[in-house]
Amino acid sequence: MTGRRWVAVTGASGFLGAHITAALIAAGASVRVLSHHRPPHPLWQHLPVDFFPGSVTDPETCRRFAAGADAVVHAAGLIKALRDTAFSEVNAQGTAALAKAVRNTADCRLVLISSLAAKAPQLSAYAASKLAGEQAAQAAFAGSPGRLAILRPPALYGPWDREGLVMFRAVRGRVAPVLGSGRITLMHVEDTARAIAQVAMQSVAGRFALAGPGLATLTTRELMKAVAKAVGGNPWLIPVPAPAVLAAGRLSGWWGRWRGRAEIFNAGKARELLHPDWSVAADEVLPSTVFQPAINLQQGLRGTVEWYRAAGWL
Repeated sequence: MTGRRWVAVTGASGFLGAHITAALIAAGASVRVLSHHRPPHPLWQHLPVDFFPGSVTDPETCRRFAAGADAVVHAAGLIKALRDTAFSEVNAQGTAALAKAVRNTADCRLVLISSLAAKAPQLSAYAASKLAGEQAAQAAFAGSPGRLAILRPPALYGPWDREGLVMFRAVRGRVAPVLGSGRITLMHVEDTARAIAQVAMQSVAGRFALAGPGLATLTTRELMKAVAKAVGGNPWLIPVPAPAVLAAGRLSGWWGRWRGRAEIFNAGKARELLHPDWSVAADEVLPSTVFQPAINLQQGLRGTVEWYRAAGWL
């Protein structure tokens, strides 16, 4: 690789996208971000970032956004919605529009940030939409697969994670619920962002899960115990029966629709939580020559708690 890379990033105002933007700048890239939001995310608001307003659902915006870029990192995505069709509109149709724009931009590569949920699309509208987005990108690049990388992060945690904060708060009391009993691989968001930056800056193609040596794969109960230790709590962990988890998910989804406010926890998310295995197999991961994680679980959880407390979130 020679010269300075221009990388365009969607979803830069989100939890993962903000860290990707910062990691790309740290890696020496020039960065352009597509975002609805002003002001910029605090993580990169003081960094040299070009701001490009617009939406991935608009093909003309996608074309102009990709123009001149060496790579586009597509991290934008819907994780909660009032309507199941909204997941498809953003995560599948939006990805298709952007993929076509990147394909028609000379010498530009697409790095699609999918999700490990895509391997079980039957569980939720979100999971199905992430798989559909992968398939749309693969169709767009059918004639030039070397220009496409699809990355599936596992469960993420770290600074600025509002959705994961509920777990850290839950273990502070005397009793904490355990939802599900499956296995889960956990990765710190800063490691994840560095991995994505490496893929964007190199000629890596194919579909990979993001994980690596030293990353923890735990049962849900083991994860709750590890989080409790990091917080300094010692709650009584009570398993919640699967029917109760599913009922709570349906109720939460109904309550959100009644209020007109999308909830992350719904029937689909309940089924995801009850899935027996969200671990990452060795033959799925990004090659160690491209990236190796640097933050172990104890360090990551401890640092996340410290950040939450410093920010006044915990």
